[in-house]
Amino acid sequence: MDKFSSSPDASRLFDEMYGFDGAVRAEYQAIAQQLLTLPPETLTQKQRDAELLFRRMGITFAVYGANSSEERLIPFDIAPRVFGAAEWKRLELGLKQRVRALNAFLHDIYHDHEIIKAGVIPAAQVLGNSMYQPAMQGVDLPNQVYAQIAGIDLVRVSENDFYVLEDNLRTPSGVSYMLENRNTMMRLFPSLFSAHTVAPVEHYPQLLLETLRESAPEYIDDPVIVVLTPGAFNSAYFEHAFLASQMGVELVEGKDLFVSANKVYMRTTQGPQQVHVIYRRVDDEYLDPMAFRPDSMLGVPGLFEAYRQGGVALTNGVGTGIADDKSTDLFVPEMIEFYLGEKPLLSNVPTWRLDQPEDLKYVLAHLPELVVKEVQGSGGYGMLVGPTSTPAEIAAYRERLLADPAKFIAQPTLALSTCPTLVEAGVAPRHVDLRPFVLSGKEIRLAPGGLTRVALTEGSLVVNSSQGGGTKDTWVLEG
Repeated sequence: MDKFSSSPDASRLFDEMYGFDGAVRAEYQAIAQQLLTLPPETLTQKQRDAELLFRRMGITFAVYGANSSEERLIPFDIAPRVFGAAEWKRLELGLKQRVRALNAFLHDIYHDHEIIKAGVIPAAQVLGNSMYQPAMQGVDLPNQVYAQIAGIDLVRVSENDFYVLEDNLRTPSGVSYMLENRNTMMRLFPSLFSAHTVAPVEHYPQLLLETLRESAPEYIDDPVIVVLTPGAFNSAYFEHAFLASQMGVELVEGKDLFVSANKVYMRTTQGPQQVHVIYRRVDDEYLDPMAFRPDSMLGVPGLFEAYRQGGVALTNGVGTGIADDKSTDLFVPEMIEFYLGEKPLLSNVPTWRLDQPEDLKYVLAHLPELVVKEVQGSGGYGMLVGPTSTPAEIAAYRERLLADPAKFIAQPTLALSTCPTLVEAGVAPRHVDLRPFVLSGKEIRLAPGGLTRVALTEGSLVVNSSQGGGTKDTWVLEG
């Protein structure tokens, strides 16, 4: 069962700045002339200046289980990634289509199960999935939207071909780095911006606030909104605090909230204040010790029942994890055709399901060539990248697959596009992906661009910050 026939030719890497003839592509002309021709010592100093700005802002993340310092800077690369207006428009249409279908799927599986009845997706894939929340059955949400904030991970393999790696619909992170990357570039290279018309991203917090307001219970005209964080030790705490500050709303922890008569209140110095929308950055199982994990100290007792009764809105909705499970992702093209009656504008990465005997047999025979992931994994943890793994690592991973194959999927090692990146040896191509952030309320919105993540190690395809990756500013040129 050879799914490589669906994949791009990996023999020629697509460099987003340079054509195969070595010529600089039109969108990168000024960057090549103004930025990358600077003396190496100037580029290195600019990189140090960027790091200093990040340190002053406190832009860090935690690496769980790391032996080194608990808090790290995410490496920032000063060479921006550039998209032309036309290619971004194609991506935008595909992203909006995909998120519409995913929200339609979530509404359906918690209501009438039409896609299961039609035989498009197996019942066991949904009802037997650990991320499915039976208590959400029949719960009506504002605008029938479950994933108000979606981070869709894309990779590019040629001039016109993008693939969706995965959909992040639970508590997607990284948008604060998108915003701070832009602020840093504007400080360091104002002349570059004067040579381009770059679409702005700084209005994202306002777009997010509008989306959260539109997600409030229908009877509320002027909702009180809070950001719920697990606390200062969470890896994305900087982002939680940053977004709350940018939107002008309160940042709270579970201990700051309580439930009475299926309504949620925030403790304030002036007394209790009702909360109508909670942008929660706490996973389902920790949200409410009365409904999920009884040992959770992060959530609010009674919150889930208040949510079920319409007394408060949670964004993203409870139970969205079923739609970003990597084994469910395989069915998104069918969801688009089933719910929207349209052909998918963005393709999935070809994928093997290891709970299928034929797929498992193929993958076990080709492990050194493939990327294998846990279906509910994230952050680059628990992966096998066959071409860069040792025989011992491959052998150990094989044992994991044989022990419980249903927990894994496999994908071809795609020829991810590269962008010029400043490394110790100078400027060199490094592999990148892209996470645009799609907001769904009464309408679908997204800021032009997203978070470009870059694998700083030569030849590496792992871009996650927790695995040593960095980030770049992402430009969409207007006009």
